[in-house]
Amino acid sequence: MNEDIRIHSWPCSYYLDTGKQWISGRLSLTPVGIKFTADKTGELLVDFHLSGISEIKKESSNLIFSSLTILEKNTKHWFSSLQPNRNVVFNILEHFWREQLLESRGAGAEGAAARPGKGKELTGMLAGSQKRLEDTAKVLHYQGEQFDNIMKGLNKIEGDMDVADRLLTELESPSWWPFSSKLWKTPLESKPKEAAAASEPKNQEGIILRIPVIITHRTDSSAKPGKLTLFASGLEISDCNSQVIHRFESRDVDDIRVHTPYEISVRQRFIGKPDTSYRLLSAKMPELIPVLEMQFSKKMQFLEDALGFGGARKSPQVDLGTSIWQAATGLLGGVVQPGSPAGSREGMDNEQVQLQQHEKVSQEEAKELRQILKKLKGLALETEAELERQDEALDSISSSVDRATLTIDKQNRRMKRLT
Repeated sequence: MNEDIRIHSWPCSYYLDTGKQWISGRLSLTPVGIKFTADKTGELLVDFHLSGISEIKKESSNLIFSSLTILEKNTKHWFSSLQPNRNVVFNILEHFWREQLLESRGAGAEGAAARPGKGKELTGMLAGSQKRLEDTAKVLHYQGEQFDNIMKGLNKIEGDMDVADRLLTELESPSWWPFSSKLWKTPLESKPKEAAAASEPKNQEGIILRIPVIITHRTDSSAKPGKLTLFASGLEISDCNSQVIHRFESRDVDDIRVHTPYEISVRQRFIGKPDTSYRLLSAKMPELIPVLEMQFSKKMQFLEDALGFGGARKSPQVDLGTSIWQAATGLLGGVVQPGSPAGSREGMDNEQVQLQQHEKVSQEEAKELRQILKKLKGLALETEAELERQDEALDSISSSVDRATLTIDKQNRRMKRLT
């Protein structure tokens, strides 16, 4: 991710200790640091890394009201006159600072425990790909369940229409027709099946992904910390105490706008009343956006600052399994060890040249890569098979709907003749 991306910026004043004066300018937040640029001179007065911050506080004194202080390497930076207000800026800065600390500690622990090498970098990349593919598989699995439920509903409708057709035949029959009593028993025979279908337990959906976010509502300018949970059936926004603020079902979401790789807005339109819209900012948003693209592909809109991010990730859904399998096959051949029977001699020679240019992959790392690639292969094949199954289900649903439409038209005409 580009470290120069400006996540957010706010007009404010910065206390310049050397000149003993307040300087007007803009406080900017990037994925890795904080900057302050003076308005008049355009000079960059503050530029430091988020990992160098030891404390962010809201402070005030007799001379300085509603200020924000950032302690960085024993240097205290004072910011005041923050717009829209101090609380909004504090919540956003604290969120990204804490997430950066968590990432730094995790990376530090991994670096201390593991031997540095190219293999670890490849392992991390493949593990991330595996996680995204698992999330995609969950979404596809839920979509498959929805298709199955639709097919069950259509089958029930067809059964009901068969019953209606028999009843219409009974009504159209002359009074002396001898088989009327048998026809009227058909609806009663279908009741046990309906009761059995109603008694089936409803499958509980699982959580695909949950990330911490800063929440801004359309009618409220304050930015509050909370959580965004992605289910296969929709999105749920909750506060820090896990109290649900709003839930968007998938069918209710009209558009999801990606403002930057770290900020999105979700909207539901209404006629005759204001839309429901939430703006969500998170350091973990780059992990969520690819999954949202899978689930809400036709409703995603990438704005100017996020076009590069969206374009780099877009790929046809149908080719998902094939492309991942091809990538996995290439990497599996790339980490083959000298002396291994797999692959041709020429391929091994080329790989040895590449390994001389980069850091060599150890046997343990190659074994771990092989295990991940096998899992990726299985997931890719399952995803591809599920996509094919859903294509067939869509064709079947379309045919059933066409048949039901024709049957309903015929029954309407018969009803008109009876009345």
